[in-house]
Amino acid sequence: MIKNLTFWLIITILIISVFKNNKNNNYYNEINYSNFLLDIKNNKIKKITIEGRELKIIKKNNTKYKTYIPINDINLIDKLIKKNIIIESIFRSKPNILISLLISWTPIILTTIIWSMFIKQIKNSSKNTLFFSRNKAKIFKKNIKIKFKNIAGCNEAKKEVKEIVEFLKNPKKFQKLGGKIPKGILMIGPPGTGKTLLAKAIAGESKVPFYNISGSDFVEMFVGVGASRVRNMFKEAKKKSPCIIFIDEIDAVGRKRSIGISGGHDEREQTLNQILVEMDGFNTKQTIIIIAATNRPDVLDPALLRSGRFDRRVNIDLPDIKGRKEIIKIHLKKKPIKNINIDIIAKTTPGFSGADLANLINESALISAQKNLKKISMKEIEKAKDKIIMGVKKKSLIITKKQKESIAYHESGHTIIGKLLPENDPIHKVTIIPRGQSLGTTYFIPENDNILTNKIKLETKISTLYGGRIAEEIIYGKEYISTGSSNDIKIATLIAKNMVTKWGYSKKIGPLLYNNDEENENINNIYNKNYSEYIQKNIDIEIRNIIYKNYKIAKKILKKNINILHKMKNKLIKYETLNNKEINKIIFD
Repeated sequence: MIKNLTFWLIITILIISVFKNNKNNNYYNEINYSNFLLDIKNNKIKKITIEGRELKIIKKNNTKYKTYIPINDINLIDKLIKKNIIIESIFRSKPNILISLLISWTPIILTTIIWSMFIKQIKNSSKNTLFFSRNKAKIFKKNIKIKFKNIAGCNEAKKEVKEIVEFLKNPKKFQKLGGKIPKGILMIGPPGTGKTLLAKAIAGESKVPFYNISGSDFVEMFVGVGASRVRNMFKEAKKKSPCIIFIDEIDAVGRKRSIGISGGHDEREQTLNQILVEMDGFNTKQTIIIIAATNRPDVLDPALLRSGRFDRRVNIDLPDIKGRKEIIKIHLKKKPIKNINIDIIAKTTPGFSGADLANLINESALISAQKNLKKISMKEIEKAKDKIIMGVKKKSLIITKKQKESIAYHESGHTIIGKLLPENDPIHKVTIIPRGQSLGTTYFIPENDNILTNKIKLETKISTLYGGRIAEEIIYGKEYISTGSSNDIKIATLIAKNMVTKWGYSKKIGPLLYNNDEENENINNIYNKNYSEYIQKNIDIEIRNIIYKNYKIAKKILKKNINILHKMKNKLIKYETLNNKEINKIIFD
């Protein structure tokens, strides 16, 4: 209300100011006729406008004033002509009374209209819930076209929510037997996996009103506003029952409550309390289902997750190969394509969410349009994938011949170790084209989605990560190793650390947990280790042992295959990118 009042006050002041300024722009100071004649004599006047007996004077210094002719001065015009003063005569017609009244009363009329509108809003605010406390939810009334057939990659989640659709379509079937549908459904999954899309599909299949709001829309600067919005939203939803309320990113308002500086009475906690109260206020006849989405279930308040509130959890994970195929088919359905192999696209996009795959197809369409192509081919999809995973080509980056050779040796080292060691994922391609933060990339793709791993696979990965650095060491010597392996070292060290402290792969330390990620998230526990300095010393030794062991393995392989290293380097300098078949030909022929 204060915000609206301030707005209308500013508008009123601006309108009055405009009229006042327009009036002031034409304002002339009034002086006596004697001074005017003196100015003529002293040659100070530049221009005169005559309107009946009124004279408007502009002096040579651009100052303005006006005066009135007291008597009929016959010689005035002659005096002005002699002094070369510009004379302008305006015929003053009889003033229109209506126009004069309109001009003079316009500011008052406009101000009255504005204030009457404002007062009307105040009167209606209690009925329509305007201003801060109004319901910000977007309402879709039975016109959602998204169905389950439009969603892929989350078949288990779709099966789990199908009974919700049946309940919304025919609630009496369940109510006759005393059955109660879950009040709240919590959708949990990484960003881009289709949580919002699935919620809309439930409403689309059920053909019920759908209220869509974000958790952050409830929270405002003023205490009590969020709670008021929650009350108003549920009040409206009850009138439209059966319906669905979808709260996206509920962790913005549903975080764990604690007694902080504000004593637990801050705006966010009051809003959460109101949500809990409203969910408890449903009766069996009100078929309102609340669906919430989050990718941080660990931070939610326990009261929100207890039975009777969000009593059902639907996990939506990143799609597997089969799911990625289905998603790609949906996004390619209405696009012109040519020789597209969906199996290869799905296989080479592990870890891609539904949103990532939609972006991939869209990027390939944009690339095709830029080339004036009529259809999307695998070539454009590969370019789009490289752009998303590795970044845009750095065409403006100037790389010397020596630097290009060093990058080629580095990527060749990764590739050879990756091919010759067991348990490694297949190599899709290797390139020395600079993209994003990297000057070159060796791109591995798993044959299947890796759910679990093992010690051999982890150690192989460490050896492969150090392959680039070792190749530079063999060719140029330790003193001339580049800084290009900094990220490789970081990832390899983290793997070795987790092998010792988290996954129990150290004989000396044993299968004990010394790396609790949940505790490390708490700032108060960063320096509170749950183990002694002796254990810490042994952890450091074991991490170094794992790194050095696999470093030596990779170095031995590269020294043994030095001819292949030179050969692959030459091919990379010549072609810049090598695919899996070309790599196999260099290594195994």
